[in-house]
Amino acid sequence: MTGAQTKTEVPGAGGLLTDHIALGVLADAFPRELLDEVLTATGRQEKRVRLLPAHVVIRFVLALSLFFRDSYEEVMRKLAGGLVALASWERAWKVPGPSALTQARQRLGVEPMRLLFERAAVPVAQPGTRGAWLAGMRLVALDGTSLDVADTAENAARFGRCGSGPKASAFPKAHLVAVSECGTHAVIGAVVGSIREGERTLAPDALHCLQDGMLLLADAGLYSWPLWQRAREHGAHLCWRIGASVELPLVRTLDDGSYLALLYAPGLHAPTRRRLLRTARAGHPLDDDRAQLVRVVEYTVPDRNPGGELIVLATDLLDPAHLPAAELAWAYHQRWEHETALAEIKSQLLGTAAVLRSKSPELVEQEIYGLLLTHYAVRSFMTRAADQAELDPDRLSFLRAVRITRRQVTGQAAFPP
Repeated sequence: MTGAQTKTEVPGAGGLLTDHIALGVLADAFPRELLDEVLTATGRQEKRVRLLPAHVVIRFVLALSLFFRDSYEEVMRKLAGGLVALASWERAWKVPGPSALTQARQRLGVEPMRLLFERAAVPVAQPGTRGAWLAGMRLVALDGTSLDVADTAENAARFGRCGSGPKASAFPKAHLVAVSECGTHAVIGAVVGSIREGERTLAPDALHCLQDGMLLLADAGLYSWPLWQRAREHGAHLCWRIGASVELPLVRTLDDGSYLALLYAPGLHAPTRRRLLRTARAGHPLDDDRAQLVRVVEYTVPDRNPGGELIVLATDLLDPAHLPAAELAWAYHQRWEHETALAEIKSQLLGTAAVLRSKSPELVEQEIYGLLLTHYAVRSFMTRAADQAELDPDRLSFLRAVRITRRQVTGQAAFPP
């Protein structure tokens, strides 16, 4: 993969240095106009000129994700160093100290970063993007992970720890539940919460990104009747693994080896369930508030466990002619691309055994949205490059793309107004 084509025009003399700070690939993904819109919508647009304007602070938070091991001052120096050397601004500008940069992050807060993510992190895959589609549907996946955060009393109170007493985790942990495109790894929906909150509790707030024409994949730990219904309300089709504790009574077998079954709402008495099953087998309409007709695909993965592992999938795609059982099984295993996306954030942006630097819960969330936005921008850049070369985005190296992005920052390769 080659570097992105970026502007090399040097800004003219005059104005403030902070007007010209940019981040190359990230500047393309999040242009100044969008930053200003987000800042205005969240009431963070300044009424007076500051040494660190809010749009620069957003760029700084993004840069913290690219240079996670560097100090605040070093990150800002990398952002501005090349521009300072041009010596063409109306007044001198020096790199602010850690206290000023922390205060600037506190003034910004989390809302602009969250809103920027909601507005900018849209689906990336184009119709020709390889590995992103199945039967005309965009493959997306839902899952969660945890992130170690700085060990402060505030963070511990907000996010909690895994375990308790002497077995408690060394650091508090933020819980991130996200939706990503399987083909591109781009995260397009997310919610941040406490590790004490389960994925099924947090997940509804990550589903706002779902659209018609998507096929949402999820593991067994995420199934619940309310969450299934909530995901369907957003218009996406579903293909979720179902655990052994969920009853799936047979309605009718199908030609491709799959079968129609019922998903029941919780709390129904046995006589009610039997009556609903008779209704379904007779081909009559069901009360959707009590039960839903689904198609079930079962298969065994032979190399897992001594006797193999049984996988049970439920989908609202009822017609085998539209999507055969074998293709649904293939689609479910694309869910692992989502695991890869989360691993890229944790191991290749942050690095192994990393602990987020922010000392307060609001700045922790701000930092996490900075990570998500930075990952999204790099993945968007990679997808454009893969599409041009007619390659699957999986064939390109995320780490190499990150290195290109870092070089653009330190070289000040782009200077948008």
